[in-house]
Amino acid sequence: MAEAGLSSQTFQTVTVIGAGAWGTTLARLLADKGLQVRLWAHESDVVEAIRTKQENTLFLPGVKVPPSISPTASLADALKETQLLVFAVPSHAARSVLRPLAPLLLAPLPFISATKGIEEDSLKLMSEVIRDTLPSPMHRWLTILSGPSFAAEVSKGQPTALTLAGEDAELVRRLQLLLMTPVFRVYAGADLIGVQLGGALKNVIALAAGVVDGLGLGHNARAALITRGLAEMIRLGTAMGADPRTFYGLSGVGDLVLTCTGALSRNHMVGVRLGQGEKLDAILKGMQAVAEGVRTARAASGLAKRFRVDMPIVQEVCAVLFEGKPCRKAVSGLMERVAKEEA
Repeated sequence: MAEAGLSSQTFQTVTVIGAGAWGTTLARLLADKGLQVRLWAHESDVVEAIRTKQENTLFLPGVKVPPSISPTASLADALKETQLLVFAVPSHAARSVLRPLAPLLLAPLPFISATKGIEEDSLKLMSEVIRDTLPSPMHRWLTILSGPSFAAEVSKGQPTALTLAGEDAELVRRLQLLLMTPVFRVYAGADLIGVQLGGALKNVIALAAGVVDGLGLGHNARAALITRGLAEMIRLGTAMGADPRTFYGLSGVGDLVLTCTGALSRNHMVGVRLGQGEKLDAILKGMQAVAEGVRTARAASGLAKRFRVDMPIVQEVCAVLFEGKPCRKAVSGLMERVAKEEA
């Protein structure tokens, strides 16, 4: 695989892999900036709806998809003559999509991962999964996009700010400028581990915050839960080599506050319903979109054990999700722990 330089490359054709709400929203953002966008969808009915109705009726209803976005269910068609890959597939499906994608790449391409989560079996971050599957010349061109960003609000043009992290500072700068609009602000970063952990772990804390709200425990409890959840995120991130300061940024505190309090948060909503007494299987069966926090909770617990980090909120979330522990007992388990210093 020959390696092309980035210095003279301009981005005119972009491929977005994954046509959920977030992938479709990013495709629209890039199309509105004048790029030709190919949007790959796993679901044939999504492709058909975009072709015939100019709308992703399954995942982003009510939002028009411009004609400069070409939907396809063929990875080979999606990758033809593309100059940039944007990856927005749910984390549990990431590896299964990347495997057939890799041999179709004829040259290294810049890669933006907008997927939030941790691979459940391997406990690998998405950057590790991507590097496992894509050719090595592309590894240094990997970037991670994360931060507080409900797709429904971005698609309406409401102000949003995110972080784009990567090891190649020049590439990050160029992609930062490519993505930015008057209402979509992107900050540059270099902490791949921290940005990914922030985007993944906040979903687990959002489940817990939803439980607090579902039980009607009040604003004090939710504020405490969010604060102590951040402490757990920082502990694990530091153990894994992240910069602790990252967790005070958009992909940490920003995304955490949004997902724990916003009415559009799927993970928070699942937690609310658990707190109100519904069973997890029944909740998930009725959901079209993915609540990443359910899978990430188990992976986060595994990482906590691997790195010997104390994460009591994550442990109690897992107990509720997978062991049938009553939500009130889980809250009591957190409140009645031995007295400790805050730091």
